[in-house]
Amino acid sequence: MSIQKRRERERAERERLIVSAARELAEAEGWDAVTTRRLAAEIEYSQPVLYSHFKGKDAIMAAVAVEGFAELALQLRSARVRAEGARAALAAVGAAYTAFARRQPALYDAMFTHRVDLAFATPEAPAALREGFGELLLAVGPIAAGREDPRLLTETFWAGLHGLVTLMRSGRLPEEAHDQRLALLISHFTAAAG
Repeated sequence: MSIQKRRERERAERERLIVSAARELAEAEGWDAVTTRRLAAEIEYSQPVLYSHFKGKDAIMAAVAVEGFAELALQLRSARVRAEGARAALAAVGAAYTAFARRQPALYDAMFTHRVDLAFATPEAPAALREGFGELLLAVGPIAAGREDPRLLTETFWAGLHGLVTLMRSGRLPEEAHDQRLALLISHFTAAAG
């Protein structure tokens, strides 16, 4: 292995270590606890080493968000392909999305509630973001069935789903009724599809 290849591999490993440490710390203590000083101590590198990989906490959070979108896309795809029929696929995707947000609240926040420097809804968006939206689009598309713009319908479904999840997670809507609210959302989206 050439020296250049080894250095590239070591750099990539350090970046994975930084992102992993940030995720773990955020899930354990919240994003306020994630500072470059604290991360440097956690991974036993100096702050300048951290800054040689990321401009700061916001860039680290953006990297965490991209990683999260890749994971979410896989989970949504898995739920969608196991379901039989358009309604079941939409319900499965909604349930998988909710489960993802519940299991990893800090990751979900990095992806959807904290301000991160990522392009959304543009061709410049990272592939993982486009894949995550693409999985939602594949679940909603059959519901649109030529009657609606599939992208707009998907954005509307996503907004409704995100709103339900966010309000439930914040305690503004009782968690015990979440499944009923999700069923209502699915029912209204699939009613016109027959």
